[in-house]
Amino acid sequence: MLAEIITIGDEILIGQIVDSNSAFIAQKLNEIGISVYQITSVQDNREHILAALKEAQQKVNIVIITGGLGPTKDDITKHTLCDYFDDKLIQNNEVLKHVEYLFQKYLTTPISDLNRKQALVPSKAQVLTNRFGTAPGMWLEKEEVVFISLPGVPYEMKALMEYEVLPRLQEKFHRPVIIHKTILTYGLGESAIAEKIEDWEDNLPKPIKLAYLPNLGKVRLRLTAKGDNKDVLEKEVDEQIKKLYKIIGDIILGTEENGDTIEAVIGRILIKKGYTLSTAESCTGGKIAENLTSVPGASNYFKGGFITYATEAKKNILGVPEDLIGTYSVVSAEVAEAMAVNSKKLLKTDFSVATTGNAGPSKGDSDAEIGTVFIALATPQRVFSEKFNFGNNRERVINKAVSKAFEMLQKEILKN
Repeated sequence: MLAEIITIGDEILIGQIVDSNSAFIAQKLNEIGISVYQITSVQDNREHILAALKEAQQKVNIVIITGGLGPTKDDITKHTLCDYFDDKLIQNNEVLKHVEYLFQKYLTTPISDLNRKQALVPSKAQVLTNRFGTAPGMWLEKEEVVFISLPGVPYEMKALMEYEVLPRLQEKFHRPVIIHKTILTYGLGESAIAEKIEDWEDNLPKPIKLAYLPNLGKVRLRLTAKGDNKDVLEKEVDEQIKKLYKIIGDIILGTEENGDTIEAVIGRILIKKGYTLSTAESCTGGKIAENLTSVPGASNYFKGGFITYATEAKKNILGVPEDLIGTYSVVSAEVAEAMAVNSKKLLKTDFSVATTGNAGPSKGDSDAEIGTVFIALATPQRVFSEKFNFGNNRERVINKAVSKAFEMLQKEILKN
């Protein structure tokens, strides 16, 4: 069972927005056993859309289109669908009532004839109710291929997928079972992991495939199984994960499906041990604190943090001694450790993590080489730091520093 996703809009092709709709649709289709064969982005152009529809029809069972359903002249999807299905637009009175209701209840601007045109749909289409917007979804069929047109507004599209599209697809098609389990590892590179698990990988059962998904200090190992019996597949995948734990269990955080990010794992450990945490960030600009607070319930252990980006902030807010900075430079082990110790004292926490570095492109208040980062940890027993060089790409330096800080933090908390 194959599907193609077609996104319509020049704004995607010129890089003005990121196509997050396709990722959501692909994930939801996969959950019900429908594989995405291809994702295509096309211009707001009749010929381009028609060519994409024709090509998709030859290859897949389901075509899902997003975008181009607004009331303005550049939204041409409905007219193009009429061309493709040799159809015409008619007014759907239920859609019109819904549009008028939305304007009356939620909008301050008066409804116009342009807004009322949202109720025009191809006569051959089944209307899918858009509870959060004026543009309806549409379901059409041609030569046993299902075409589904959805608005491009993400929250409207998501609601239509959840409440209208997925239930209809499940009712219409017999689908195989697809199971994904994604194991999260931390602190070891892709090639090193591959070497350790080579024998295990070579002996995976035929229905199970492994994919390596590396990203800045962490590697996700995705196991995918496809078949007809869900219970059998889940049991086999779980057995393989147990074997994997015996080989590299020391670097496994958990599974992505259970929400086992490094931040969440650290949070669970802190709660279990009754510890608290604070941060003092310079080169990472608050990203460590941002990741920590993305976990629900983080206030149970994370007490707060400082973003002391400038040298003056390190002195005036964290109380890092001026002579320490003068002697060792603002990018140094000594300053990083002072930041960690002082944030721990100020917020009365058990642990504190601090970063100071030179992410580039210029050297700022330090002569340290670009890419140099010091990460310090203050614990109930000691304070220490490590020096790293994460290269010369600013974004990569910052993200690698955040990843390494979490790796160090997790290891240290587990020791206490």
